Amino acid sequence: MPRWKPDARDRLVEAALDLFTEQGYDETTVAQIAERAELTRSTFFRHFSDKRELLSAGQEMLSGLLAEGIREAPAEATPLEAVAAGLARASGAMTDFNRGLGPRLHAAIDANEELRARNAMKSIGLAAAMADALRARGVSDTAAQVAAELGVLAFGLGYRRWSDPAHDDTPGELATYAAAAFTELRAAAAELR
Repeated sequence: MPRWKPDARDRLVEAALDLFTEQGYDETTVAQIAERAELTRSTFFRHFSDKRELLSAGQEMLSGLLAEGIREAPAEATPLEAVAAGLARASGAMTDFNRGLGPRLHAAIDANEELRARNAMKSIGLAAAMADALRARGVSDTAAQVAAELGVLAFGLGYRRWSDPAHDDTPGELATYAAAAFTELRAAAAELR
């Protein structure tokens, strides 16, 4: 086993998702993940406390980017325009690596109840970060929460569409997909009157 290769964290995430897809989440061990990534168990534990944490990798960064985009939106921006700015900021940080992980990530989450619950908690955390940033702009609690939840739905829907292998030949960055999903969800909300 080589002593050092770059991108240990990304390799661990990729190895875990491959194993979760191949043999299931519950059957996959930390030792198997480390071995597949050509790393040691101690390297795994330097990056993650357990295998569940693999699926929330990057959540802190994503929350920060969403909130940063909202905070830096023009002062005259409406709450939904500020959320759109947050979506653009966070989406711009996603790479082809993130796009490639999408199908395996969705498959692993869809196949395991514990992972679905953990993913729901991740969404709650993202919405909380966005709502806090909106409140800091003077948006009321209720409006901030609704706008943030809509933003989380748009980001998730945009990411799912962007990372869907059926869209491999469709050019576009995640920001394009997230913006389209946000527009679609806003239109759907307007129909609820």
